[in-house]
Amino acid sequence: MPSLILIILALVVFLAISGFAVMLFITYPISKNVYNEYLVKSSDDKWGRTCSAPENAEQVQMWDDGNTWGRENKSAMTEVSIRNDGLSLFGEYFDFGGDTCVVILPGRCECLQYSYYFAKPYQEAGYNVLVIDSRCHGKSDGKYSTIGRCEAEDLKAWIKFIKEEFGINRFWLHGICVGSAAALLAASSEDCPKGIEGIVLEGCFTNFRESFKQHIIEKKKPVFPVLDLVMYHIWRNAGTNVMAKSPIKAVKNIRCPILFLFGKKDIFSLPPKSQKLFDACASADKKLVWFDKGSHSHLRINNTEKYDAEIKEFINAYEKTEKQVCLLHN
Repeated sequence: MPSLILIILALVVFLAISGFAVMLFITYPISKNVYNEYLVKSSDDKWGRTCSAPENAEQVQMWDDGNTWGRENKSAMTEVSIRNDGLSLFGEYFDFGGDTCVVILPGRCECLQYSYYFAKPYQEAGYNVLVIDSRCHGKSDGKYSTIGRCEAEDLKAWIKFIKEEFGINRFWLHGICVGSAAALLAASSEDCPKGIEGIVLEGCFTNFRESFKQHIIEKKKPVFPVLDLVMYHIWRNAGTNVMAKSPIKAVKNIRCPILFLFGKKDIFSLPPKSQKLFDACASADKKLVWFDKGSHSHLRINNTEKYDAEIKEFINAYEKTEKQVCLLHN
């Protein structure tokens, strides 16, 4: 009898291992295709300076409105570039005569022209604007998205460049989705450049695994084991451990003012997770704003007046506090 039980247990284990091996054999190519589609620049024309979703009416409107802003302010723009991590990276600097620069960090698959759309409230606040092609986007070099890890290092290099080239020493960061992760990872790093005054985040995720899980669900792909296989591809090709380099860990080391902008209808950065991210933030000067309308990364187009007003109110309150502190010290 004991021998029969052992035989049955061995058979069960064999079948389980065999079943898992078959599952991996079937799903590995799916995970590779998903990874290449979402996170690898597999051709020269992918993630270029074009509208990323021409089939989406809101995205097209954002693209058109942003480019109108770019044309209207072309006289203030200087094309800029840097070298970092062996890559040539490109951007545009709009000088409106301010002593503060906002760096706008777009999300996955977006170029610098997408960032034009978010520049208006900062221009109205008197800030200069830097928009950039993230690595492997637009005109910038690179093949792999590193989910904010290397993009954060690029951001620090951009800040250093603007300091040296234009004499600007005060910065705000405005990140959308993956751009938010880059902003947090840069601002929370031990060698964070001096001068980051504050951060505005739209649709930031707690960690990329959690967010990408929702993408897989939306695309009706098998979550297990495709999700973790994609995370493996990210680690193997881009060198990023998405659980170690995550916004939820970074916010615990943030001390500067930070404004969180979240949508109640966001299916990629789910509201309960967004609340968790806000709660984990260590900054004593933080604010969370919920928007009833708008999908992921589409908050401003559905709530333009409120979106811009919240940003200007937040940064103006900080500016007022800073002036009062300066008066006290002088």
